[in-house]
Amino acid sequence: MKSINLYLADDHVMMVEGLKEILRAHTHLNILGTASNGEEIMALMNNRPADVIIMDINMPKMNGIQCTEWVKKHHPKTKVIVLTMFPEKSYIDQLITAGADGCLLKSRGSIDLIEAINRVSADKSYFDTIKEFSKPNDHPVYNLSEREIEIIRMVVNGMTSAEIADKLFLSEHTVKTHRKNIFRKTGINTVSQLTSFAINQQMLH
Repeated sequence: MKSINLYLADDHVMMVEGLKEILRAHTHLNILGTASNGEEIMALMNNRPADVIIMDINMPKMNGIQCTEWVKKHHPKTKVIVLTMFPEKSYIDQLITAGADGCLLKSRGSIDLIEAINRVSADKSYFDTIKEFSKPNDHPVYNLSEREIEIIRMVVNGMTSAEIADKLFLSEHTVKTHRKNIFRKTGINTVSQLTSFAINQQMLH
C-alpha cells in the first residue's frame, strides 16, 4: 500500500496523542509532525508538505476552516480532513467552501478515521457522516455552539474566565458573554450543575 505522510493538528494534547496511537498501527501511515494551531501547520507545510492533514475545526490563532483555505491555496495537492465534536450542517457548508476533502465527528471510531484517510488519498471525499449533522436550530444539546462546549469543558476543569480567554485568545469579556449564553441556554445557574450537565451529555470525553 502506498505510504501516506500526515500532519496532525489539535490544541488538545490528549487528542493528538490518541490520534498518533491509532495511526501508528497502520504501517502505510507516516506522521511527519504535529501542531496545536493553524499557524504551526503553515510553518510545517512550508518546510515539508504532507499528503494529508488531519485537523481540529476549533484551534487558536487560526481555526480549521481558515487553515483549510490556506492549505488549499498554497498546497492544493494536500488533502484535508477536519475533525469536529459537534454535528452542525453549517460546518459542512463552510468546510466544502474552504476546500476540505472530508469531515469526521470525533465520536467516530478508528476504522472510520483510517477509511477517511484512505478515501481522500484516492482523490475521493469523505463526508459520510453528514447525515449525523443537524441544523443549528435542531441541535440535540440545547443549541450550544462548539465554542460554548469547549468553554464548558474548561469551566468544569476549574479554569477561570481569564484563563480561558488566554487559552483561546479571546477577550475576558467575550468569554463571560459565552458563559452567560451557556447558562441561559441550559437553564443552569451554578458550576456544579454545569459539571453534572456536561457529564450527562458526555461532553468530557
